[in-house]
Amino acid sequence: MNLSIILKGMAMGVAEAIPGVSGGTIAFITGIYERLLDAIGGILGPKVIGAWRKEGLAPAWKEADGGFILQLGLGMVVGLGIAVFSITELLEMYPPVVWAFFFGLIISSAIYVARQIDEWSVFSIALLVFGTASAYFLTTINPMSGSTSLIFVFLAGMIAISALILPGISGSFILLLLGMYTVVLDSARELASFDSGAVLILATFSFGCLIGLAVFSRVLSYTFKTFPNQTLALLTGFMLGSLNKLWPWRNALTTRTNSSGEEVPMLEQAVLPADYSGDNAFLTAVIIAFLAGLAIVFVLDRFAPKKDEIDVLEEAL
Repeated sequence: MNLSIILKGMAMGVAEAIPGVSGGTIAFITGIYERLLDAIGGILGPKVIGAWRKEGLAPAWKEADGGFILQLGLGMVVGLGIAVFSITELLEMYPPVVWAFFFGLIISSAIYVARQIDEWSVFSIALLVFGTASAYFLTTINPMSGSTSLIFVFLAGMIAISALILPGISGSFILLLLGMYTVVLDSARELASFDSGAVLILATFSFGCLIGLAVFSRVLSYTFKTFPNQTLALLTGFMLGSLNKLWPWRNALTTRTNSSGEEVPMLEQAVLPADYSGDNAFLTAVIIAFLAGLAIVFVLDRFAPKKDEIDVLEEAL
């Protein structure tokens, strides 16, 4: 049992529960991103299937890095539970403070990722600008109308799960933009009544997620190995563009109905503290939370073991 992997999974789970924050970002800054991509892409790959057919389950499990996936998944489930009972409540009581922490976290994450680029080129800079513009655009567009068409449900699963593993882009927010958040959520609630339509929608959505993970993780793994600087520049842009969604003070432009039947913001406009429509701007607390979020990535990087040390530790465990 590797406690470090479980804790990283918990952090990813907490991040995924926050609209606008990507678990992929947490995976990257904690140093497990490429391993995660390789593990996901290899689950249904020829090496794992070949090992299972020729040698049995245990070699296939090792080839698929099953222990890593299992422990990370366990951590994510625990993290999601923690977020449901704590982070979401804090968002209701002190929204600018929570957003300020993640705003600082993403800024420092973007700086951290950009520092991994060995050499900047015109193409890398162009990808940085493109990634920034694309992610920013996603935070400003009006959501589409949802559909129960199985083709659309399948595509929504592919797109949302791809965003989940992409730093800077939130899978849950993509579902909201596609208008599929309530469709999927309602189907999950109706699953207890064994409604055949809900089962079909969730099965199709899950299949889309599975295919999206298998395809997109391999694409990212390939680009990381073949075009590392360009890929890092694009991911840095995604993080910078997502900052519009994380600005501490935002007034709602449109709303949606959540699973509890409450009206919550959908599209929002970033404003200055003086123009904030909330009850309290929490200016001092926002500054402290922002600085804490800004510092945490550099603290983790400062005290994190080097790659060769990690390999030795994991072999020992």
